[in-house]
Amino acid sequence: MSRKRQKEKADKAPAEDEVSKNAGLTPNEKLPAQTFDEYQCSGNVKIDFPGLCALLKMKNIPTVSAKQPTSSTTETEGGGREAEVKKKWSNLRDRLRKQMRLEKITKSGAAAGYRCILSTLKAPKPCLQVELENEDPHSAKNLKVSGWKVNEQIARVLQKMLLSLSKLQSLQFWQAGLTDGMVISFMNTISLCSNLRAVTLEENPLPERSYHLLLSEDSVLTHLSLRNNRIGDEDARLIGLALSTTRSANKNLLSLNLAFNSIGDAGATHIAQGLRLNRALLFLSLSNNQIGDSGAAHLAAILGEFALTHEEVVERRKMLLERRQSSSLRVDSDQPADQLSLVASSTALSVSKGDSKGKKKETSKKDEKPAAYKENPKSNKKSADNKVSQSKGGKQGGKEKQLSAQEDKSSTALNEGESLEKVNPLLDQSVQHRDGDLILPGNRTLTSLNLAGNRITEKSLPLFLTSLEMQGEGGGLLRLCLQRNRFPPECECYVKIKQLMALTDPLEKNSSEQTEEEEQGA
Repeated sequence: MSRKRQKEKADKAPAEDEVSKNAGLTPNEKLPAQTFDEYQCSGNVKIDFPGLCALLKMKNIPTVSAKQPTSSTTETEGGGREAEVKKKWSNLRDRLRKQMRLEKITKSGAAAGYRCILSTLKAPKPCLQVELENEDPHSAKNLKVSGWKVNEQIARVLQKMLLSLSKLQSLQFWQAGLTDGMVISFMNTISLCSNLRAVTLEENPLPERSYHLLLSEDSVLTHLSLRNNRIGDEDARLIGLALSTTRSANKNLLSLNLAFNSIGDAGATHIAQGLRLNRALLFLSLSNNQIGDSGAAHLAAILGEFALTHEEVVERRKMLLERRQSSSLRVDSDQPADQLSLVASSTALSVSKGDSKGKKKETSKKDEKPAAYKENPKSNKKSADNKVSQSKGGKQGGKEKQLSAQEDKSSTALNEGESLEKVNPLLDQSVQHRDGDLILPGNRTLTSLNLAGNRITEKSLPLFLTSLEMQGEGGGLLRLCLQRNRFPPECECYVKIKQLMALTDPLEKNSSEQTEEEEQGA
């Protein structure tokens, strides 16, 4: 009988397999083995993260904690995890002090008790924190790694998941031990994400100092926090170059937090250089660094009017020439073929006429002058001044001014109809000519500058006051934080700056009141 039953089971097996294929797998059956690359992320971090880690055969997989945002509780910048750790250490210190008061133990006894309590404390387990937008587990809008080291495998898992999180807006790392290679890989992945625009990388010094890559010209980030990363003057130089040069500029970054680093006067000078031609950044924090009067002077200078350097003037002329050539080529390409032939024939006739051509040009120029004067009498007056200076013997100066006047006309013509295009500040119509220099009105895009907790003395304050008064109503800073520097709060110049800022600062309720953000140096 047993042999007969075995034979019947063998005959039924193919039929059952066929049925299972058509009906699908039953709950008791296991999924076929998948590789990491074959895994299709669902967008649910609680499922995807452990699943991907398991495919990489990881041990001690971090847990996933998902929660919905609450309006009543807000986390400080740096994370709730950081606040939780600080609270534990504070409680530990209070326990020791209480024990010393009650038992009157010696310092050595206190140290022994301290070590004993420490041994009982267990390090918190690694946990990937997920903030959801709503009840939907697929609505992750913030991922946060706080206080535990990210290895190469975890980095691979996170990068693979990012592309499936369509609503993700923010990615935060605090004391995560990221390497330069990981940061570069994350940036390449972030560029492919639809909504991820904010990155926090704090208390995470990079061995090869690749911070500037996070705000390169092609970066899509709008908010970047690099607090407490031991960023020095050389790192600040690279960051300044990423903000802008004569040929390139970051056009997306709106806020940059460089607080609690090691940026000195040289670094602040480099960042100020990067702000000369950057017209995207709105908020900059350099609080709690090592900036003195020299660095502060350069930062104050870019807020008011400043003269273009020789390099910037040369680059401006190159760009004007390039754009004139491109516009002329565009006009030529738009003309019909018969019109082009007419232009060619008329050109040949004008060449044969010789001197008559010059006379016609002169008369046409004379006819154009009154119209130009009516439209812009100031520009006409400048050209008249140029002629006077040239007749007095200043040939070189006259040529320079004439060339500058021509640049003004060409830049005005090129900028017309380009309101939707972000024009390089070097080609801006607001460029003025003064005493042989080209003058820019300064960076009026930056609205908030935090320099609290540095080494600025009373010597630099008049420079800030002058720049702020120069900005007037034409845009510019709405908020300037200079608390906790090396000057008395009651000094006259600082009082004037506070009064001036009180008129524009949307957060200023009272001239003597300090906001929580200023006190913390955020």
